Amino acid sequence: MAQSERIEFTGSQGDVLAARLERPAGPARAFAIFAHCFSCSKDILAASRISRRLAAQGIAVLRFDFTGLGHSQGDFANTNFSSNIEDLVRAADYLAEHEQAPRLLVGHSLGGAAVIVAAGKIPSVTAVATLGAPSDAEHVKHQFDAHLDEIEETGVAQVKLAGRPFTIKKQFLDDIAGHSVEAAAEALKRPLMIAHAPMDATVSIDNASRLFLAAKHPKTFLSLDEADHLLTRGEDADYAGDMIAAWAGRYIDDGGSVTPPRSKAGQTIVQETGKGRYQNIVVDGDHILLADEPRSVGGDDSGPTPYGYLNAALGACTSMTMRMYANRKNWPLDTITVSVSHEKGHAEDCEDCVEGQDKNVDIFEREIRIEGDLDEAQRARLMEMADRCPVHRTLHSPVVIRTRSVD
Repeated sequence: MAQSERIEFTGSQGDVLAARLERPAGPARAFAIFAHCFSCSKDILAASRISRRLAAQGIAVLRFDFTGLGHSQGDFANTNFSSNIEDLVRAADYLAEHEQAPRLLVGHSLGGAAVIVAAGKIPSVTAVATLGAPSDAEHVKHQFDAHLDEIEETGVAQVKLAGRPFTIKKQFLDDIAGHSVEAAAEALKRPLMIAHAPMDATVSIDNASRLFLAAKHPKTFLSLDEADHLLTRGEDADYAGDMIAAWAGRYIDDGGSVTPPRSKAGQTIVQETGKGRYQNIVVDGDHILLADEPRSVGGDDSGPTPYGYLNAALGACTSMTMRMYANRKNWPLDTITVSVSHEKGHAEDCEDCVEGQDKNVDIFEREIRIEGDLDEAQRARLMEMADRCPVHRTLHSPVVIRTRSVD
């Protein structure tokens, strides 16, 4: 299970910045940094959900509050786009010193613009992804248009952003005017994913078009469909996180990563990854999974245990066999749910024993929930079919395992 760890590091202006490090269940494939949107925090739904989805795919993510925001120290009024970029560099320095240098930067809204610029200052970064990013840092001025004249005349103004008061100084306007995000995208020299919702009412899709045209290949555009700018729906944030993880995989894995072996039809290959004490990669055709042991026995819990896979085989075979039978009969079966657990036990009678063996047996507890407009006779028949699934029969049959050593 992934872990969330609270940490602190020193920001660009000497203040203590609050952060969360989302760790994968097992060894991290790579480390990433998430930059939140303008005047937001590391705890906004998009930041937390996307970071956790990346962690679920083996990518550790550091998400932090920029200086003067969230739980970080400092005065927001004295910050600007440049200080945000430097905060990102300090976050990268922290990871390089305490974990490993980041290979992926992910930024949301103005945080997306910031990671495009910051990537040039962080040599370890091999991929950059943005979400609803503006093509120009000055785009944020529209959030306080009514105060621009006051800021220009007096040098400062109190504005409301997302219902909260913030002090904006003229130095902030001067600073964002000095940055060209499009030019930074053109000079990025790293793979770039631009994720944007076509109907984004805060940062229009035109911004994504300009960034995409400015960037050099390899570059990728991801439509966020009907998502809003802040990705306030959990399913939108989860989708973005999963897609970023899938895209970034080819750019962030280092040379020490295991190249999955290819299996033949009807063959499953299991090979050690070299990461952790017991982690193995499981390849069955085009399907690639992980197997591991729990932390209680020295593993990293990065995948099901061998018995977990055996439980899954029995459960899946049970469900599929019942489904095939119900479909042939045209019965109104809605959903089958099979729960399987395994333990070593002592048989109560010889019906559970194999002749010639003692009464210590493997016990699989199988619970089946059948949903649908079925009568009692149909339900009883489906339960009978559960015992006819091929894996069930295999577990009850004499089994021969032939093992040979190969060079």
